Amino acid sequence: MMRFSGITPSGHTQLGNYLGAISRWAADGGAEDLYFVSDLHAMTTTHNPAGLRGRATEMLAVLIASGIPAERVFVQSDLARELGALTWILECTCSYGEAARMIQFKEKAKGQAGVRLSLLTYPVLMAADILLQGASDVPVGEDQRQHVELARALARRFNSTYGEVFTVPRAVLPHAGARVRDLADPTRKMSKSTRDSAGVVFVLDEPELVRRKFRKAVTDGESVPAYQPEERPGVANLLEILAVCTGTTPPEVAGQYRSYGALKDAAADAVIETLRPVRERTLELLDDQEELTRIRKAGAARAAERGEHRLSSALRLIGAG
Repeated sequence: MMRFSGITPSGHTQLGNYLGAISRWAADGGAEDLYFVSDLHAMTTTHNPAGLRGRATEMLAVLIASGIPAERVFVQSDLARELGALTWILECTCSYGEAARMIQFKEKAKGQAGVRLSLLTYPVLMAADILLQGASDVPVGEDQRQHVELARALARRFNSTYGEVFTVPRAVLPHAGARVRDLADPTRKMSKSTRDSAGVVFVLDEPELVRRKFRKAVTDGESVPAYQPEERPGVANLLEILAVCTGTTPPEVAGQYRSYGALKDAAADAVIETLRPVRERTLELLDDQEELTRIRKAGAARAAERGEHRLSSALRLIGAG
């Protein structure tokens, strides 16, 4: 079994990314697993090139600082040549109808003028990411499950038409825990690309900034904390965050606090301590660009070597190599 997953630098890494995915990658990852910074996926809409480059570098540092072994991490654009070739092969295997029926494309393209072609085709690039590395398991959220199904369909079609090259992957939905909501608007999930970051806790936020964000967290008109996710989402969000950080459960946590102020302070303290080693190590790596560059180049070389035989076999079988 080889798990493969990525994170897109559409914004700075936030608490939900860390608790919901990155910390699990570090804790549960196997020797064959790979994790990557999917910077090419952040180019489907208008972006600032320098900003994208900086966020990709920062995100790579966060992954390593979180405890993921450096040999299991790489940056997607460092394999641009390999992925470009395989994406074209898969686009020649995919139908327009398959790409156009992707729910994310329909939602993001709705009512927009000048939608980029890459918004339509990026699920094929995602399939290339997965198939190049021979991934068997792809941990994704429900919103990306359809894209993994496309990768499965393309792998099967290529294998049956031209010859066996690709492992047929499967989507693995993450554990239901650690669903972190925006502190300012608990009806939406915490997102690194949210324009209003008042309710978003970023991994590199200073401790006092984290504390201020928690103290301003939206709760409700009640006075005593209770875990009722549907009726009281703001309080439930605080309890879930605190429970994940302390290794307990939300109902257990709820019984320990008699006021919202105490709960907010406890949640802030737990988050600050959880993120402290990650933040400190990330800043150390960002201060040592030579070491970070070395790690990045080594990761790219390993990922490229790992996928080389699949790409060369696919090119040969399709008549292009």
